[in-house]
Amino acid sequence: MSGNLFVVSTPIGNLEDLSFRAVEILSKVDLIVAEDTRITGNLLKKYEISNSMISFNIFNEKSKVDQIVNNINKGKSIALVSDAGTPCISDPGYLLVNKIIKNGLNVFSVPGACSPIAALSISGLPSDRFIFEGFLPKKKGRKKKIESFKESDSTIIFLESPHRLLKSLKDLELILGNRVVSVCKEITKINENVFTGKLNEIISKFEKVNRIRGEYIIIIAKKDYEL
Repeated sequence: MSGNLFVVSTPIGNLEDLSFRAVEILSKVDLIVAEDTRITGNLLKKYEISNSMISFNIFNEKSKVDQIVNNINKGKSIALVSDAGTPCISDPGYLLVNKIIKNGLNVFSVPGACSPIAALSISGLPSDRFIFEGFLPKKKGRKKKIESFKESDSTIIFLESPHRLLKSLKDLELILGNRVVSVCKEITKINENVFTGKLNEIISKFEKVNRIRGEYIIIIAKKDYEL
Protein backbone atom coordinates (compact mmCIF):
# COMPACT_ATOMS: atom_id res chain seq x y z
CA MET A 1 0.00 0.00 0.00
CA SER A 2 2.73 2.51 0.91
CA GLY A 3 4.03 5.02 -1.60
CA ASN A 4 1.30 4.46 -4.17
CA LEU A 5 -1.59 6.32 -5.78
CA PHE A 6 -4.83 4.40 -6.28
CA VAL A 7 -7.31 5.77 -8.83
CA VAL A 8 -10.62 4.53 -7.40
CA SER A 9 -13.87 4.46 -9.35
CA THR A 10 -16.97 5.31 -7.33
CA PRO A 11 -20.70 4.78 -8.03
CA ILE A 12 -22.39 6.99 -10.63
CA GLY A 13 -25.71 6.88 -8.80
CA ASN A 14 -26.45 3.70 -6.90
CA LEU A 15 -24.08 3.62 -3.92
CA GLU A 16 -24.17 -0.17 -3.86
CA ASP A 17 -22.05 -0.22 -7.02
CA LEU A 18 -18.84 0.36 -5.07
CA SER A 19 -16.60 -2.70 -5.47
CA PHE A 20 -15.25 -4.81 -2.60
CA ARG A 21 -11.71 -3.86 -3.58
CA ALA A 22 -12.58 -0.16 -3.61
CA VAL A 23 -13.98 -0.44 -0.07
CA GLU A 24 -10.76 -2.13 1.05
CA ILE A 25 -8.51 0.47 -0.58
CA LEU A 26 -10.50 3.44 0.73
CA SER A 27 -10.35 1.93 4.22
CA LYS A 28 -6.60 1.33 4.20
CA VAL A 29 -5.00 4.32 2.47
CA ASP A 30 -3.45 7.11 4.47
CA LEU A 31 -5.42 9.80 2.67
CA ILE A 32 -8.35 10.13 0.26
CA VAL A 33 -8.14 12.91 -2.32
CA ALA A 34 -11.74 13.76 -3.23
CA GLU A 35 -13.36 16.08 -5.75
CA ASP A 36 -15.96 17.08 -3.13
CA THR A 37 -15.36 15.82 0.41
CA ARG A 38 -19.05 16.17 1.27
CA ILE A 39 -20.16 13.84 -1.52
CA THR A 40 -17.38 11.35 -0.82
CA GLY A 41 -18.18 11.64 2.88
CA ASN A 42 -21.68 10.29 2.25
CA LEU A 43 -20.22 7.33 0.39
CA LEU A 44 -17.71 6.61 3.15
CA LYS A 45 -20.44 6.84 5.77
CA LYS A 46 -22.50 4.17 4.00
CA TYR A 47 -19.56 1.77 4.10
CA GLU A 48 -18.50 2.77 7.62
CA ILE A 49 -15.14 4.06 6.42
CA SER A 50 -13.44 6.60 8.62
CA ASN A 51 -10.50 8.16 6.84
CA SER A 52 -8.84 11.51 6.24
CA MET A 53 -9.81 13.49 3.14
CA ILE A 54 -8.70 16.60 1.30
CA SER A 55 -10.45 18.29 -1.62
CA PHE A 56 -8.98 18.10 -5.11
CA ASN A 57 -11.03 19.78 -7.84
CA ILE A 58 -10.75 21.93 -10.97
CA PHE A 59 -10.22 25.03 -8.80
CA ASN A 60 -7.32 23.81 -6.66
CA GLU A 61 -5.73 20.81 -8.42
CA LYS A 62 -2.74 22.73 -9.81
CA SER A 63 -1.84 24.03 -6.37
CA LYS A 64 -2.20 20.63 -4.67
CA VAL A 65 -0.46 18.29 -7.10
CA ASP A 66 3.03 18.81 -5.65
CA GLN A 67 1.77 18.38 -2.09
CA ILE A 68 0.18 15.03 -2.95
CA VAL A 69 3.23 13.83 -4.90
CA ASN A 70 5.48 14.75 -1.96
CA ASN A 71 3.29 12.71 0.40
CA ILE A 72 3.54 9.67 -1.88
CA ASN A 73 7.31 10.17 -2.12
CA LYS A 74 7.39 9.99 1.68
CA GLY A 75 5.66 6.60 1.58
CA LYS A 76 2.06 7.67 2.03
CA SER A 77 -0.69 5.74 0.23
CA ILE A 78 -3.33 7.91 -1.40
CA ALA A 79 -6.66 7.20 -3.11
CA LEU A 80 -7.99 9.57 -5.76
CA VAL A 81 -11.78 9.69 -6.21
CA SER A 82 -14.20 11.93 -8.08
CA ASP A 83 -17.80 12.67 -7.16
CA ALA A 84 -19.02 9.84 -9.38
CA GLY A 85 -17.47 7.36 -11.76
CA THR A 86 -13.84 7.04 -12.80
CA PRO A 87 -11.44 9.90 -11.96
CA CYS A 88 -9.69 11.66 -14.87
CA ILE A 89 -12.59 10.92 -17.27
CA SER A 90 -14.09 14.43 -17.60
CA ASP A 91 -13.11 14.85 -13.94
CA PRO A 92 -9.98 16.12 -12.16
CA GLY A 93 -6.99 13.81 -11.88
CA TYR A 94 -5.00 13.91 -15.11
CA LEU A 95 -2.45 16.43 -13.80
CA LEU A 96 -1.85 14.37 -10.68
CA VAL A 97 -1.49 11.02 -12.45
CA ASN A 98 0.82 12.62 -15.04
CA LYS A 99 3.07 14.07 -12.32
CA ILE A 100 3.11 10.76 -10.41
CA ILE A 101 4.30 8.91 -13.52
CA LYS A 102 6.93 11.56 -14.30
CA ASN A 103 8.28 11.07 -10.77
CA GLY A 104 8.64 7.33 -11.30
CA LEU A 105 5.97 6.49 -8.74
CA ASN A 106 3.26 3.84 -8.96
CA VAL A 107 -0.35 4.39 -10.01
CA PHE A 108 -2.90 1.59 -9.69
CA SER A 109 -6.42 1.47 -11.10
CA VAL A 110 -9.30 0.30 -8.94
CA PRO A 111 -11.87 0.05 -11.74
CA GLY A 112 -15.60 0.37 -11.46
CA ALA A 113 -18.42 2.55 -12.75
CA CYS A 114 -17.84 4.84 -15.73
CA SER A 115 -20.96 6.53 -17.10
CA PRO A 116 -19.94 6.74 -20.81
CA ILE A 117 -19.15 3.01 -20.90
CA ALA A 118 -22.27 2.12 -18.91
CA ALA A 119 -24.40 4.14 -21.33
CA LEU A 120 -22.81 2.57 -24.39
CA SER A 121 -23.41 -0.91 -23.03
CA ILE A 122 -27.19 -0.34 -22.80
CA SER A 123 -27.63 1.85 -25.88
CA GLY A 124 -28.06 -0.90 -28.44
CA LEU A 125 -25.64 0.94 -30.74
CA PRO A 126 -22.39 -0.54 -32.14
CA SER A 127 -19.65 -0.61 -29.51
CA ASP A 128 -16.69 -1.98 -31.51
CA ARG A 129 -15.39 1.55 -32.19
CA PHE A 130 -16.32 4.65 -30.20
CA ILE A 131 -15.11 8.15 -29.40
CA PHE A 132 -15.76 9.92 -26.10
CA GLU A 133 -16.04 13.70 -26.50
CA GLY A 134 -16.82 14.79 -22.94
CA PHE A 135 -19.08 17.87 -23.16
CA LEU A 136 -19.72 19.71 -26.43
CA PRO A 137 -18.47 23.30 -26.58
CA LYS A 138 -21.21 25.63 -25.36
CA LYS A 139 -20.66 28.30 -28.03
CA LYS A 140 -17.30 28.75 -29.74
CA GLY A 141 -16.38 25.75 -31.84
CA ARG A 142 -19.68 23.96 -31.22
CA LYS A 143 -20.80 23.75 -34.87
CA LYS A 144 -17.33 22.77 -36.04
CA LYS A 145 -17.15 19.99 -33.45
CA ILE A 146 -20.51 18.52 -34.49
CA GLU A 147 -19.54 18.78 -38.16
CA SER A 148 -16.45 16.69 -37.37
CA PHE A 149 -18.79 13.80 -36.51
CA LYS A 150 -20.23 13.63 -40.06
CA GLU A 151 -17.88 11.09 -41.61
CA SER A 152 -16.78 9.29 -38.45
CA ASP A 153 -17.02 5.50 -38.62
CA SER A 154 -17.23 5.32 -34.83
CA THR A 155 -20.07 5.65 -32.34
CA ILE A 156 -19.74 9.02 -30.59
CA ILE A 157 -20.47 9.58 -26.90
CA PHE A 158 -20.80 12.86 -25.05
CA LEU A 159 -22.28 14.21 -21.83
CA GLU A 160 -25.03 16.80 -21.62
CA SER A 161 -26.80 18.84 -18.96
CA PRO A 162 -30.62 18.91 -18.77
CA HIS A 163 -30.98 22.56 -19.78
CA ARG A 164 -28.93 22.05 -22.97
CA LEU A 165 -30.22 18.60 -23.91
CA LEU A 166 -32.94 19.67 -26.35
CA LYS A 167 -30.72 22.27 -28.00
CA SER A 168 -27.98 19.68 -28.51
CA LEU A 169 -30.38 17.16 -30.03
CA LYS A 170 -31.72 19.80 -32.44
CA ASP A 171 -28.19 20.91 -33.36
CA LEU A 172 -27.26 17.30 -34.08
CA GLU A 173 -30.29 16.83 -36.35
CA LEU A 174 -29.62 20.10 -38.17
CA ILE A 175 -25.97 19.30 -38.87
CA LEU A 176 -25.87 15.49 -39.05
CA GLY A 177 -29.35 14.73 -40.33
CA ASN A 178 -31.82 12.30 -38.81
CA ARG A 179 -29.27 9.95 -37.23
CA VAL A 180 -29.97 7.11 -34.83
CA VAL A 181 -29.12 8.15 -31.27
CA SER A 182 -29.45 6.83 -27.76
CA VAL A 183 -30.11 9.20 -24.87
CA CYS A 184 -29.38 7.68 -21.47
CA LYS A 185 -30.84 9.38 -18.42
CA GLU A 186 -29.76 9.02 -14.77
CA ILE A 187 -27.94 5.68 -15.15
CA THR A 188 -28.28 3.44 -12.03
CA LYS A 189 -30.61 5.95 -10.36
CA ILE A 190 -34.34 5.71 -9.63
CA ASN A 191 -35.30 7.61 -12.79
CA GLU A 192 -32.97 5.70 -15.12
CA ASN A 193 -34.22 5.52 -18.69
CA VAL A 194 -32.86 4.92 -22.18
CA PHE A 195 -34.37 6.45 -25.34
CA THR A 196 -33.06 4.98 -28.59
CA GLY A 197 -34.32 5.93 -32.04
CA LYS A 198 -34.08 8.53 -34.79
CA LEU A 199 -33.24 12.06 -33.71
CA ASN A 200 -36.63 13.45 -34.76
CA GLU A 201 -38.39 10.84 -32.60
CA ILE A 202 -36.21 11.57 -29.56
CA ILE A 203 -36.62 15.33 -29.99
CA SER A 204 -40.39 14.91 -30.14
CA LYS A 205 -40.34 12.96 -26.86
CA PHE A 206 -38.37 15.62 -24.99
CA GLU A 207 -40.36 18.52 -26.44
CA LYS A 208 -43.35 17.10 -24.59
CA VAL A 209 -41.51 17.10 -21.25
CA ASN A 210 -42.54 20.05 -19.09
CA ARG A 211 -39.19 20.32 -17.36
CA ILE A 212 -36.17 18.27 -18.37
CA ARG A 213 -34.21 17.08 -15.36
CA GLY A 214 -31.37 14.71 -14.62
CA GLU A 215 -27.99 13.88 -16.12
CA TYR A 216 -27.75 12.72 -19.71
CA ILE A 217 -25.39 10.91 -22.04
CA ILE A 218 -26.00 11.19 -25.77
CA ILE A 219 -24.70 8.46 -28.07
CA ILE A 220 -24.67 9.06 -31.82
CA ALA A 221 -24.58 6.21 -34.31
CA LYS A 222 -22.23 6.47 -37.29
CA LYS A 223 -23.49 7.65 -40.68
CA ASP A 224 -25.98 5.35 -42.45
CA TYR A 225 -26.48 3.13 -39.38
CA GLU A 226 -30.03 1.83 -39.02
CA LEU A 227 -31.69 0.06 -36.09
